[in-house]
Amino acid sequence: MGLGAFPETHPLAMEMPGMHGSCCANYAFTDADLVIAIGARFDDRVTGDLSKFAPNAKKVHIDIDASCIGKNVPVDVPIVGDAKSVLTELNKQVGIADIDPWRDQIQEWKQKYPFEYEQKADKVMPQYVIEQIYEHFSDAIVVADVGQHQMWAAQYFKFTEPRQWLNSGGLGTMGFSLPAAIGAQLGCPDKTVVNINGDGSYIMTIQELVPAVTMKLPLKIFIINNMYLGMVRQWQELFHGKRYSAVDYHDNPDFALLAQAFGATGLRVEHTEDVVPALQKAKGITDGPVVIDFIVDEEENVFPMVPAGAGLGDVIRGLS
Repeated sequence: MGLGAFPETHPLAMEMPGMHGSCCANYAFTDADLVIAIGARFDDRVTGDLSKFAPNAKKVHIDIDASCIGKNVPVDVPIVGDAKSVLTELNKQVGIADIDPWRDQIQEWKQKYPFEYEQKADKVMPQYVIEQIYEHFSDAIVVADVGQHQMWAAQYFKFTEPRQWLNSGGLGTMGFSLPAAIGAQLGCPDKTVVNINGDGSYIMTIQELVPAVTMKLPLKIFIINNMYLGMVRQWQELFHGKRYSAVDYHDNPDFALLAQAFGATGLRVEHTEDVVPALQKAKGITDGPVVIDFIVDEEENVFPMVPAGAGLGDVIRGLS
C-alpha cells in the first residue's frame, strides 16, 4: 500500500515484500537483525507465517495509532507518534556503522532474483504489458483493481512518488478501480490516470464508463484480459490439481466494442507487436476515456509466491 513512499528506482529500494513481493525484500526480512516498521500493520500478505517472520530481528514499530502496535507481530520497541516527528528524533540518534556487507548482500539478491518471466511465442505476456505501460506512463497515477493484474502492476511498474499507487489492498474489493480512477482524475485533473484492470473486476463496475464519458475524462483503462478470474484460477491450479471452478470467463464480451458502445475509444490487442502502438495511440487521446483490451496468456501465474502458511524465506521463485 505504501509503494512510492520511497522511489523504487533508488539503488537501496528492495520493492514490496510479501506473498508476491520481491525475493530480495523477503530474504532481507528473513535475515535482518533489525526491522523498523513505519506506519505498517504487518498484515498476513506481508508477513507469511508469523512464527517465521524476521526471526532474527529486533522490531521497532512506529505508528500514530497505539492499537496497531503489536496487533499482529510482537515488537521490541513500540513508538506511538507521528512518523515525521518520530523520524526527526530518530535521525539524531543514528550513528555511523559498517553496513557495506549488508548492502552488498542486498545487491546480490536483487541481481540474482529479479522479477522475471518467460516470453512465450505467440502470447501477449501480461508482465510485458505492464512494463510498457510504465515506459509510456511512468508519471501517471496508477489505479489497480484486484487480482493477478494488481500484483503484476505492483511488481513491474516502478513507483517513485507518494500516492501514485491507488488500490484497495487486502480488502479485495473487485470493481473498485474504475470508479476510484474517476475520483483520482477529478481530484488531479492535470495528471494522467491509468486504470489497470482485470476482465473479472472490470465487468463489475463497467457502467461507470457512463459518467467518465459524460465528463470527457481522459482515463487510460487497460484491461489485462486472460479470460479467467486469474488469481483464483492460479490457486486452483497450484493447490487443487487444476480443478477449476467458477473461474472461466471465456464468454466475456468484446470490451473494445463495448467501450465504443459507451462512447469511449475502444481498442483490442491480441499480438505483442501491437502493444506499444496501442499505448501510443492511447497517450494521444485526451477528449475522453480510452479502453484497451489486452488479450494475454490465459494461464500465466504470478511469481514469486509465498504459499499460504509458509515463511517469507520459503518463497517460490518461479523461473529460477
